[in-house]
Order: sequence, then structure tokens, then C-alpha cells
Amino acid sequence: MSLLHLYLTPVLSEAGKSALLSDLKINSAPDIQDILTEYCYNIEITGPLTSGEFKTLHWLLSETFMPENFSDKSFLDHPSSTVDRQFLLEFGPRMNFTTAWSTNAVSICHACGLDKVTRIERSRRYKLIIEDKKIGSWEDKEISTSQPLNFLTSKFLELIHDRMTECLYPEPLSTFETGVNPEPVFEVPLKEKGRSALEEINREMGLGLDNWDIDYYYNLFVNDIGRNPTNVECFDLSQSNSEHSRHWFFKGRLIVDGKEVPRNLMDIIRQPLDALPGNSIIAFKDNSSAIRGFDVPAIVPDKPGEFSRFKKALLNYHIILTAETHNFPSGVAPFPGAETGTGGRIRDIQAVGRGGLVIAGTAAYCVGNLRVPGYELPWEDNSFRYPDNLASPLEIEIQASNGASDYGNKFGEPVIQGYTRSFGMRLPNRERSEWIKPIMFTGGIGQMDARQTEKEQPKKGMLVVKIGGPAYRIGIGGGAASSMIQGENIAELDFNAVQRGDAEMEQKLNRVIRACIEMGGSNPIVSIHDQGAGGNCNVVKEIIYPAGAKIDVRKIQLGDRTLSVLEIWGAEYQEQNALLIKPEAIGMFEAMCLREKVPYSVIGSITGDGYIVLHDETDGSTPVDLSLEKILGDMPQKTFHLDRIPPENRPLQLPENIDIKEALARVLRLVSVGSKRFLTNKVDRSVSGLIAQQQCTGPLQLTVSDAAVVSQSHFGSTGSAISIGEQPIKALLDPSAMARMTVAEALTNIIWAKITGLEDIKCSANWMWAAKLPGEGARLYDAAIALSDIMTALGIAIDGGKDSLSMAAQVPGSNGETETVKSPPALVISAYAPCPDITKVITPDIKRPGQSKLIYIDLGNGKNRLGGSALAQVYSQIGNESPDMDDPGLLKHSFNAVQELIANKLILAGHDRSDGGLIVTLLEMAFAGNCGIDIELTKQKDEGRERRDENNVISLLFSEEAGLVMEYLPEDEDKISEILKKENVPFKIIGKTLKEKNVKIALRNPHSEIRTVLNEDMRVLRDTWEETSYQLERLQVDPKCAEEERKSNFNRKGPGFTLSFTPEQTPAALLEDKARPRVAIVR
Repeated sequence: MSLLHLYLTPVLSEAGKSALLSDLKINSAPDIQDILTEYCYNIEITGPLTSGEFKTLHWLLSETFMPENFSDKSFLDHPSSTVDRQFLLEFGPRMNFTTAWSTNAVSICHACGLDKVTRIERSRRYKLIIEDKKIGSWEDKEISTSQPLNFLTSKFLELIHDRMTECLYPEPLSTFETGVNPEPVFEVPLKEKGRSALEEINREMGLGLDNWDIDYYYNLFVNDIGRNPTNVECFDLSQSNSEHSRHWFFKGRLIVDGKEVPRNLMDIIRQPLDALPGNSIIAFKDNSSAIRGFDVPAIVPDKPGEFSRFKKALLNYHIILTAETHNFPSGVAPFPGAETGTGGRIRDIQAVGRGGLVIAGTAAYCVGNLRVPGYELPWEDNSFRYPDNLASPLEIEIQASNGASDYGNKFGEPVIQGYTRSFGMRLPNRERSEWIKPIMFTGGIGQMDARQTEKEQPKKGMLVVKIGGPAYRIGIGGGAASSMIQGENIAELDFNAVQRGDAEMEQKLNRVIRACIEMGGSNPIVSIHDQGAGGNCNVVKEIIYPAGAKIDVRKIQLGDRTLSVLEIWGAEYQEQNALLIKPEAIGMFEAMCLREKVPYSVIGSITGDGYIVLHDETDGSTPVDLSLEKILGDMPQKTFHLDRIPPENRPLQLPENIDIKEALARVLRLVSVGSKRFLTNKVDRSVSGLIAQQQCTGPLQLTVSDAAVVSQSHFGSTGSAISIGEQPIKALLDPSAMARMTVAEALTNIIWAKITGLEDIKCSANWMWAAKLPGEGARLYDAAIALSDIMTALGIAIDGGKDSLSMAAQVPGSNGETETVKSPPALVISAYAPCPDITKVITPDIKRPGQSKLIYIDLGNGKNRLGGSALAQVYSQIGNESPDMDDPGLLKHSFNAVQELIANKLILAGHDRSDGGLIVTLLEMAFAGNCGIDIELTKQKDEGRERRDENNVISLLFSEEAGLVMEYLPEDEDKISEILKKENVPFKIIGKTLKEKNVKIALRNPHSEIRTVLNEDMRVLRDTWEETSYQLERLQVDPKCAEEERKSNFNRKGPGFTLSFTPEQTPAALLEDKARPRVAIVR
């Protein structure tokens, strides 16, 4: 074997280089004058290449339009200047780590006849140029040409490489060999040292075992099995039975305020579904949930898995939804943490039933105070300190959204909905509440063949198959690490637990699964589970339970030959699914994998004895030999003692002479309220051709849409609507009210798509809570009770979800001690329902400015509580009284009335009242419609003084009680009124739309006196609404481009539609002609 080197320049564009130099300056790196860059292709070959082979390799690796930038000699080896000091640094993949890029590149080379190429790794070379005259000021940093790393800060290293998968090359590579030997399997001496031996390995390996776990496993091995466990077994049990994987808290025995409650949390949230299952197909038992769909005119290949023509077929497709979070990984390493969160959630869609079809995704991010450099937001506390082992909130906001967007873009899945929040505050009880441990939320909508909803039970002789990318030393211990408070574990172990993604491999994997699904009744997949937390030690046990299997660890394909048995078995390497396949179908399955170039391996077979046995053929050892029933089946409940702690809330105290315009400017700059353009600009929102409504709407495509809608087919009009509800800041005041308001928000978002009925809405519930810290478990219990009760009252139900119950992080305090900072308690409801007609969707953008009127439905029944509102947050408070859904019946009647209005085409636009209050609802409708509004609101009766009168106006405008605003034409007013009155829904006509770009809001008091409270150019207000998004956008793109976009948006008119021809009737003969174009698909 020998290595060949080829070079391509540059690595960084000019904008990318400027951004890196700026980051270096911000992070106190030396003052580097310039950076020159190039790629080095390190190509391993088995023998010399012929001239023809070299020419082919050159053609494959060079950029087609830049031949002068590709060479067999380095572009950086010659001096750039005679007066500057220069340092050359090279970073690339670790030698033991065969990257996904290499696997794909070698596959392409072999397809082109370059069989001598066995591996290609791409490294990045940076030449740092520093003026000699600046060297003198750095003498204390011991700079010399032989010690370039002495003056490069650790922050600089983080900016240019991933230390998990990459390393510094001190000299050009000459071989990929490492000489590293895998660590051996060893026994943990429980019988000799007792319980302390398990406690010791728990600390050393970061297993996250609590006292209950240690007692249970000590008794299992010493008293029941009668032997010492191996280190592999200890790791296995810690991952597959972690809180993250097994949900002990939700299934546990609860003692609340000293009294045992009759139901566990899982039973509580299941209650509405048990009472009204309705259209539920899969609930609480698979990787995704499913509801009854429609008969769909789909296109399928005539011979799935082979080259063949496509044909139309009428298939019954059910609608599937899944939602999960990747909070811990996204806090440690935001980009890979978020990309693998998206990848894992996609595999949850793939792994439902006997296979699911991916359509679209959702994404959300909750972080601490952003503290954007040079952009001060007065409510952000600059005295707060942050831990070194976690990324900053700003880094997470940008890099996590980059990771999730990048993965979806590469895979081919659009992101069509989401939200983001930033919050950090010292509460009245002196506790600091902040998303230092962030939320990275990802949801997915898809569909499945109704014939393949049930997995078959494992039977003796079935083959256990792994499909997808090879095993790497990444994602070690993620299941356990995700179940800890951030900071309890060793920082290096936290970093090791973060996975890395390969979207191209996931797409290949997806094609194989899709081909199997398209075979209908002949689908070779008997059962399927996705690999996530815990790696093989979790997914394999799940798919073989309860029958048992014997697994050969050496049959698992490796991307790193130095992996130990523990790492092969426990690493959470991505793009992997586990399957059960009958022996007679393995040939057909293999042909599909070969066609799509997806690695697969038969790693074992079902034994039927109820044991998981992991065999190592290299030495004949058995690293794992355990009864599934004792480690996965009927395990005893854990008991949790929960005590309520009375809140210490204070009434909201706004400035004495608060100015509405100034208050509004603050609220519009809050990232949860303002534009999300910085998120949507970088992600595909329409790929697949099945997206009927995504988050951008109106002539300027602003990010204000409430519901997302997908089609089930390119030829039909049936589909599904999806919405998100979440109100976490209100949980700091009243978790029960938060739960009810979360449901209300989900419904007032999905309400704008015509669905089959309110009772057909099912929801995924995702809980992000520091549930095991004092007081928090009881608050979660109260929220679950409230959630169950309001859903029962509304006739809707939860059918799945996930929990993340260690939402806290340890941060450095002011006196050298540490402080545990809890993230705001969060419940995210993802609602979904069948849409009989995807064309019947109402969006917030005003459609007929100057002709239409606006109608308002107040679901708060006249109450305008400001607790937990955006207004309170931007004045560094949370208040003491949360909005609530006091009348679920009014919400139910309003939902049915609006659905009837949509069905009868009586409304033009609609928007819910939520973050920012009624004033933001109205403004967003005007912003998106690129027009003005003239609003007149009625003040409630109040005999108080002027001060109280002003507060009344503030409450009316900024309260976040639930509500609805609709645009309609005056000629439809009587019909609308009739429908609303029939459903006993109170309403008010509050104003009209304007062609002029002006916003006027006036208040009429009980004496019919009118006072204007806001009169402003709509474009100025919209620019303020866009401001924070712009500030974040300029940190992730060329700042000049961001500024140009901002300026153009101010006066942008939107596209105009004119016909350049006169339409004529298509001749009947042409319509009746049976000849049709034929299309060839090349891939």
C-alpha cells in the first residue's frame, strides 16, 4: 500500500475566510493577517496507477470549472511573502477512522474502474500568515516556527476541526496504519469487591447508574446469575436501561406530597386515547405513531428494487408522526448533535411497522441568552456565566440549526415548521432559569402502507440483519449521558457521547427500505428498529425480544479496525437500522442493498431461548450472555418521591410611563416573536413535491404560517396537517396552565387547515424537564394531569412522545462554586390530522388589502393576563398570573366554527394570538400581506386612574391568552356571523385592511372616546421585527449579502402576476389524444 497526494485550493471562500478571521478575533486568537487554504487528497492505492487511471482519478477529484486550482503539488509549500511569519497546519480524519466521505469516494472510483484505490481521505491545510512586526508582542506565548500550536488557542482548534473524528497531522501522511490495538473485554469483580466495584466502574465510564440500578444489577449478577459481569455487560445495561431509553420516571410509582397517586404518568397521558381511540392505528408502541389515512393514487415501480417502469396504483396509506429531541448532544457539539437528531428521527419514520415513508420534518431550538456581539438586548443579563464543556447559546442557535438544516438538505427532506426561543433570567426565588442545556426538537411526518402496520414477532431461525453505515468510535454512552444533568459527567465522556451523521448513507438506506415497502405483501422486512441511544446493545435487544438471539460481534461491519468489543456493541454510530428477515428472503434483500450500494450484514439469528448472547469468534469468548426478561422485560418499577414547592412569583411591574411603541420595539426583537428568516433561508422547504404549506407565506414569504400541510401523493389532494404548540415560560408560573395553553396553541395553529374533524387530531407530547430536581417532578405531574383533562374535554388525544428529564446544567458561580441551572420546563405538542383536501388552507397574510375587514375571537373570555409573556420577558420579569384556557368548550366550538368557515370559503386569512399578544398577531398579518391595517379595540370597563388605564391598554395588546383573528370580505359578514352564533362563539369586528403601508391602532373607551395608541409605517415595524433575525443571519452568511437583503426587504413589493398571452380553449382532439410523453429517470 502507498499514499498518493493531490491538492485542491481553496478550502474557504473569501466570505468563509473573513468569517473565520472574525471568529478568531472574537475568541482572542492571535492577530493573523491572512489564511491560505487547500485540500489534500490522501489516496491509498494497492499499486501504481496507469496514465489512464491517473487521468480518471484527476477528473473525479478536480473541480470541472477550476482546473488551475487542482494539482499534484501543494499550493502552500512555497513562501507567500518574504516579510511575514508563516505556519502551516494540516487537519484531517484520524487514521483509524475511515470516513463516510471516503467510503462514498471509493465506491465511485470502483464504479469508474479504479479498483486499485482502497481509501481516500481529505485533509485541510491552513497557512497562517502573521506580520513579523507583530511577533514581538507575543514573546510570552513562545512563538516559533517549530511550535505553531503554542500560540493557537484551544478555541481556534475548535473552529477548524472536530476532535472526535479529526486530528492534527504534524507532517504529511505516509500511511493510514496506526498500530493501535483494541482494548480487551474484562470482568468487573463484583463477587470479590462487592457493590463498590460497580460504583467504581459507574464513575469511570460515566454509566449514569443510580442507587436503584446498582442494587438491582449487583443482585442480578451475584445472587441470581452467580458470576461477575463483563465490562461490556455493564455498559450494555447502563445504555439500554437508561432513563433516556426506558422512561423509568413516566412508568414509575409516584409518591406526591407523601401520598401515592393511583396512576403513573404514562397511564395519565394515555387516558384520553383509551377513552376515544377513534382513528388511531399505532399508539405508544412503535418508533412512530399512526392515524387512519386515505386511499391514495401513488406511483410505484413495476418491479421494486429493479430497473422497471413506474405505474399508478391505488394504495391505502396511513399517516405517521414522530417527534423527539437531541438536547444533550446539541449542547456539547451543536452541529453534529442536531444533524444526528434529524437523522435519528428520520429513521424513526423508516422503522414504523414494517417500514415507513419519509415526507417532511419540523425543527425547533431553545437556547439561553443569545448575547450577539454588538447587538445589545436590554433584558439579557451580561453577568451570567456559562460552562466550558457546553457550547454558548449563540453557537447552539446557529450551529444546531445549521446541522439540522444541512442533514435535511442532503437527505432530501424539507423542514416545513418550527420555532425558536431564547430565555435566561434570575427568578424571584433567586434561581437562575435558562436553556444552558438546550432543546433541539425534531419532528417528522410520513406515511405507511396500511398492509404493513404490524411488525411480526421474532421466531426461531429468523436472521438478525444490520443495514447502513459501518461502526465507528462515536456516540459512546449517549443514552446514559443524556439522562444526566449536564456537568455531572466527565466533559470528555460527554463529548465522546455525541454522534456524527452521514446523510448520504441515510438516503441510500432509505431507498432500500422504500423498495422493500413497495413490494407490498412480499416485503422481506419482518420487523425493523432504528439504531439510536445505546447502539447495538439497545436496538438488537429490542428487535429480538422476547425470543432471544445469538449475535456474532465480528459480523458487524467496521469503519475503524481498532474498535473494542464494547465500542462495537455500544457505539451509537448513525445511519443504521436493525431488521429481522426470513432466511428465504435474504437473497432478494441483498440484491437491493447491492443496487443502492448500502452495506449490510447478517449478524446473527433468533434462537428462541430468551437470551441475548454476544459471541466473539476471534477468541471464542461470550462478552454478553443475559436473560432478556430480567434486563428488558418484567423489571420492577422505580419509586419517585415528589414534593410540591410553592412558587415565589411577583406581580409584573412595568415602567411607570411605559411607551407602547418602545415596548413593542422590544417585543418584536425577541427571537421567539420576530422573524425566523435566519432559519428558513438555509433549509429546503419544498423538496419532494408533496409540500402544500410550509412556514413561509405571503408575497414576501415571511415566516408566519401557523400550520404545515403535506400531500400524500402527487396525483391526489388528500394529506395531513401538522402544528406545534409550546408555552414553556408560562410553566415557571403555573405548569397546569402551561399545559392547557400548549394544547390551545397547537389547536389554534392547526385550525387553519381543513381536517376531517377535531376528534381526529392526535398529538405527540415531548417533555423537557429537570424532573428529578426538588419540586420539578410534582410540577410535571400537575402538568400531565391538566394535559389529560383538557384533551379529554376536547375529544383529542396523545398517541406518542418522548421525554428528556435531565434538563439542567452546572455552571460556574461567582465565588468558585457551581450552580445548577434548570432549563424552563417545556411541553411540546405536535398535533396532526388527516386533510381531505390540501387546497383548503388559510394562511396569515392579508389577501385583499383595502377591501377586507378583520374579526376577532377572544378565547380568553376577556381576561388579559400577562404572566409569562414576551412583554414580561423583555422587561426581565415573568409576572405572577399566567394566561389559561379556562373554557375548553369555547375552544372546541370555535374550532368547529372556523373549520366550517374554511369549508365554505368565507375567510381569506387567519392567525392565532400567541407570543407577543394580539398586537403581534395583527402586525404579522399586515407584514405578510405587505399592507396596512386600521384597528379599533374596545377598552374594558375600569373605573381606575390613568395609570391603570394605560396598563389596561398594554394588557389588551400584549396578553398571550388564546385567540383568533380572521380576514374576510364585507359581503360575507352575515354568513360568518350566522356560523359563529350557531356555535355560540362571541366575536368582534375590530378593523379593516389598508392598501397603504400604515398601521393604526386605536382604543375606544366605554364613553365612546377614541384614542390612537399606535400610528406607524408598517415597513418600519416590520424592519424591527426582522432585526434580530438579520443580526443572526449576518453571523452565518456574508454580512454584505445579509445587509443587501435587509435593505431590499424594506420596500419589496412581491411578485406580480400578469399574462403575456390570451388564454384559449385547448382543442378537444389534443385532450383526447392517448399519446403521452415518456420520461426516463436516471440516477
